[in-house]
Amino acid sequence: MTSEVTFETRGKSGVLTLNRPEALNALTLNMVRLIKPVLAHWAQDDGIENITIEGAGEKGFCAGGDIRALHDWGRSGAPEATGFYREEYQLNHMIKHFPKPYIALLDGITMGGGVGMSVHGRYRVATPRTLFAMPESGIGLLPDVGGTYFLPRLAGEIGAWLVLTGARLKGGDAFAAGVATHFMASQDLQNLKADLAKGGDVKAILDAHHQAPDGVTLPDQQGDIDRLFQGQSVLEILAALDADASEWAAKQAKAVRSKSPTSAAVALRQMRDGIGAEFDECLRIEMRAVTRIMGLGDFYEGVRATIIEKDGAPVWSPATHEAVTKQQIDEIFAPLGDAELQF
Repeated sequence: MTSEVTFETRGKSGVLTLNRPEALNALTLNMVRLIKPVLAHWAQDDGIENITIEGAGEKGFCAGGDIRALHDWGRSGAPEATGFYREEYQLNHMIKHFPKPYIALLDGITMGGGVGMSVHGRYRVATPRTLFAMPESGIGLLPDVGGTYFLPRLAGEIGAWLVLTGARLKGGDAFAAGVATHFMASQDLQNLKADLAKGGDVKAILDAHHQAPDGVTLPDQQGDIDRLFQGQSVLEILAALDADASEWAAKQAKAVRSKSPTSAAVALRQMRDGIGAEFDECLRIEMRAVTRIMGLGDFYEGVRATIIEKDGAPVWSPATHEAVTKQQIDEIFAPLGDAELQF
């Protein structure tokens, strides 16, 4: 069998390739378990100066976690239903605290679990093929993998906008948002990797390859995003969008209303609580929330509607944003006691 992850030493670089191109390199539990010990070894290897992570194929860096497997584990009550997240978050923690330059080449779709594999590293390179999103509320999940930490720290209300609408950022806008630290053409990545393999100042190497992106639109939307997504509740944000006369606001409101009301409330709570929390605590917050979310029905309904039956018509419970109570959301975020995430 072909390995789901490949590891290679190229000069001074340790190169990690997510190798499920037929699944847009979606992350499996096996991949998480393969990656952790190699990163731990490379961290101690004096011959390795930097780490590069990329996705096989031309379409995806990593499109997220293996949602179908999580659905099936959850339906059967298997421990992997929450165990996957626990191990994934521990890997995210390792990447965040990695002692050497960690460079993610986001040359393709980068969503969900793929964001966790990249955005916590020291450098992220976007290309014209990059498509970044945190679409979890559309399948009844939550924007996890450290999203509680990094999304509220993007400029203004970009984080709240991304998680409530599932908006997708192309490469130039991913750079403008601060998701990526550099931008370059896809065809330049081979030259970049060759230079990284020689060793030396990683930031200087990346800066030398960086190009100003074309077609950036996010800065023009920033004012509207900040003005309309500053509310402390989903209902407050929807009211602001409804009161705005623009076509853009109407489109955003429609997107918000299509998501799981429970997931949307959870996601906004993450954005508001995460800004004042350290990274490790943000991952613990997510472990609490995902443990409870996996016990609710919206995730399974979201997967049914988008992946299994693909009718695009999920029936959420509760069905409206008005029906979600603060008590329900508080319970989702309650501590796990002895089951709290450990590092």
